[in-house]
Amino acid sequence: MTTKSMSPQVTGTSPRVPRLKTPLRIGFILREHFSMVAFTAAVDTLVTTNLVTPEPAFEHFTIGAVGRTVLSDLGIEVSAGTDLKSIVVDPSQVDMLIVCGGYRSQLEPEPHLLSILKTADQKGIRLGGLWNGGITLIQAGLMEGHTCALHPDNHAYVRENYPAVKVSANAYELEDHHATCAGPVSTLEMMLKLIGQLLHNPHIVRAVREILSCDQVAEQVGPMPLNVGDDPTLPEALQTLLALMRANIEEPLTLVELAQCVNLSRRQMERLFQSHLDTSPSRYYLELRLVHARRLLMQTNRSILDISLASGFVSSSHFSNCFKDCYGITPSAARQNPSTQK
Repeated sequence: MTTKSMSPQVTGTSPRVPRLKTPLRIGFILREHFSMVAFTAAVDTLVTTNLVTPEPAFEHFTIGAVGRTVLSDLGIEVSAGTDLKSIVVDPSQVDMLIVCGGYRSQLEPEPHLLSILKTADQKGIRLGGLWNGGITLIQAGLMEGHTCALHPDNHAYVRENYPAVKVSANAYELEDHHATCAGPVSTLEMMLKLIGQLLHNPHIVRAVREILSCDQVAEQVGPMPLNVGDDPTLPEALQTLLALMRANIEEPLTLVELAQCVNLSRRQMERLFQSHLDTSPSRYYLELRLVHARRLLMQTNRSILDISLASGFVSSSHFSNCFKDCYGITPSAARQNPSTQK
């Protein structure tokens, strides 16, 4: 007895699906330690789209950034279909290239990869970046004056080194021919939005969403704000104070200035922090600046002095003492032994 496979059907009014003469080809460039979850989320949207269209709308293939075998962030080796040396950057061969990064993907520029992205951009091929894959587009000089969505850990690096790039407060961005997102969850949303733009059919997007996001509480509507750790249930005054601290790292505001911004006394502000965050405003602000400094330390080659000043410390010695108190290791030692940093 044979069974007939049933493809998911689009509910409601039957949509007019554009018949593509050739499926759109999307290549995923896998960098070492790329996020497997983000990558599979992106591929899953393409495969699922093909299930709800009368003809395949997409083809995908993988490209190893450093060879045909790439190690993912889960320690799983993935065999790529091709590598950078073999790829043909031609609009007749590929419609979009997406750089897949991850939490531990290195930020050092790869000249050959940057050259390929520049060529692709010149030929009108769409480009994308998952997690910190967007940084590769930035390093290729393709995002100046544009908005780029990145993982929060990479915001400081980009703001310090590429001030012409607008770091997005959203978890994903689609602008012109560029698509970027901050992590695995936003990858799905970015890809759904991208598919909607490419196929011009909201019914298809809704069908794919219903299959892949059936367990979500509600459908994402509009921009997807990047959650940087604040609890939305915190008092409005406290949320404002936290936002002010994040926006004033290099030149920290005094506690008096912070309190005045929310019409509180210093004592009231201290009680607010103690009650909801179990810490003092000064301690929270210091740790915020140290986290910023640590990111610069790990992701840039800037001097300790430059990093200390960029993080609001009046001297490198003061910065080093505070850093050691917090992390148990000096900034210079942390830079020399990144494996000791979590």
